[in-house]
Amino acid sequence: MSQIRRLAAILAADVVGYSWLMGADEEGTLERLKALRHELLDPKIAEHHGRIVKTTGDGMLVEFASVVDAVRCAVAVQQAMPERNTGVAVDSRIELRIGINLGDVIVEGEDLYGDGVNIAARIEALADPGGVFVSNTVHDHVRDRLPFDFQDLGEQQVKNIARPVRVYRVRDVRAAESTLTPAPPALPLPDKPSIAVLPFQNMSGDPEQEYFADGMVEEIITALSRIRWLFVIARNSTFTYKGQAIDLKQVGRELGVRYVLEGSVRKAGGRVRITAQLIEAETGAHLWADRFDGSLEDVFELQEQVATGVAGVIEPALQAAETARSANRPTSDLTAYDLYLRAYAIYSAFHQRQMRQALALLEEAIIRDLQYGPALGFAATCCMHLASEASAPDHDEIRQKGIDFGHRALEVARNEPAVLADAAYALACFGEDIDAMIVLVDRALAFNPSYARGWHISGFLRLWAGQTDLAIEHAGRALRLSPRAQAGVSSWLIGAALFFNRRFEEAVPRIRVAIEDMPVFPTSYRFLAACYAHMGLLDEAHATIARLRAITPEVMVNYPLPFRDPRHRELYFSGLRLAMGETE
Repeated sequence: MSQIRRLAAILAADVVGYSWLMGADEEGTLERLKALRHELLDPKIAEHHGRIVKTTGDGMLVEFASVVDAVRCAVAVQQAMPERNTGVAVDSRIELRIGINLGDVIVEGEDLYGDGVNIAARIEALADPGGVFVSNTVHDHVRDRLPFDFQDLGEQQVKNIARPVRVYRVRDVRAAESTLTPAPPALPLPDKPSIAVLPFQNMSGDPEQEYFADGMVEEIITALSRIRWLFVIARNSTFTYKGQAIDLKQVGRELGVRYVLEGSVRKAGGRVRITAQLIEAETGAHLWADRFDGSLEDVFELQEQVATGVAGVIEPALQAAETARSANRPTSDLTAYDLYLRAYAIYSAFHQRQMRQALALLEEAIIRDLQYGPALGFAATCCMHLASEASAPDHDEIRQKGIDFGHRALEVARNEPAVLADAAYALACFGEDIDAMIVLVDRALAFNPSYARGWHISGFLRLWAGQTDLAIEHAGRALRLSPRAQAGVSSWLIGAALFFNRRFEEAVPRIRVAIEDMPVFPTSYRFLAACYAHMGLLDEAHATIARLRAITPEVMVNYPLPFRDPRHRELYFSGLRLAMGETE
């Protein structure tokens, strides 16, 4: 059969929540779909000169010679849908999502193929229930020809398409609907980050797996609730959306949350795959997505593992999103929380100037709220890093300030894991009883086992206390929970523990990863040079010392090290002396 190419406007449409609708009422759903096609879709497509290329159980592909006709047809269909759903139970309503692309297609008989078709299908999958999304090629052709507003959603990476696709939302599609049903007033957002975990969709085709999907969501809600700075909507509110076609913006308005977590569960044999994605409700922007695979042999253990993993990676993702949001607020409208976020954004453990700027913001936040635990704990940590520069003119003042901040943080910490961990981290480094500080960090992790930074801090304290095997284990947990945010420091921590265990060959690749991730962190170079020296690789050790000197003139540290075991201190310093032997 011969093939030809042509330019065409491709409209892809499907039914939101089709599988659930069929599972709930197969015969009724089929009857409503037949009526929808006969009474609305087919007449509108014909009116706008479209050709139905193919249909599936829940969707269709339509070709138009005119891209203007394609967009007019899509908007007309979506504006007619609310009236068709009048009087229909919420969980039985049929809603459509539509995507349109203008591109080159391959024609083979009555069928169409090619990227022009694939992009339309991918855009449709991004669309809101009741919405029309179009590609940039469509937008460029119709923006001056149609009386519709378009919202630029930016470039989207879509499946099996090499280049990102810029996508636009037709903004006034629901104009007809808004005159029928006024939207309920939006709940005000709480004064801290807020999230709702929606019921996960059971994609297994097995109704018995509903219990697993529901249990998974309950575990995640419980894990997120342990993050004290996060406002988490209770299960009995989010489960009212179970089985419904969901508009995430509407969820955000109705529950008064800034973020929504949604996902699905798919079972095959004795294995299960759980997918989850974190979305900003107002904009629909995807902040994080991942999948988890496991065995159903121990359902409850799998649920706990996934819940811990999800909570662990969501916390830094939310922290980053909140930090970016605060950076865009006017400086005339700053609260203690915003000052804390701005300090978090500019903080760097490796740049003294940025650290001092962060500390200044934190001190301003503390003046506004004398009992603001997160700012007190973070300020203590900043002082800890600043005090590592013994030559600083205000070294003693910074050290005493850090100790004061640490104790004030513990006074107000209550059960906030981040405050407990930050204060213990700083005070242990300042020389206070490390065993007592370990107890505080263990307490923080008991409150929130998903707290990646807590495991990271615990690893440091174990390293300082000489518990090197536990340091490796806890750094590994931090890395697993937050593989991006903790990568460099956790790799260094594991490398340092391996060094003290005299496993030099294993330590070297870990420390080199840390150097690649944190090229201006001098301690990594010191440990790498000491490693090479103890391995007898003096040329490599000397070269590493030369790289260290390009960063700082201080090769031998001139401040008290927190390592409690004198054998560890001697191993470290003797390695450095060997590495420096031919360079002095």
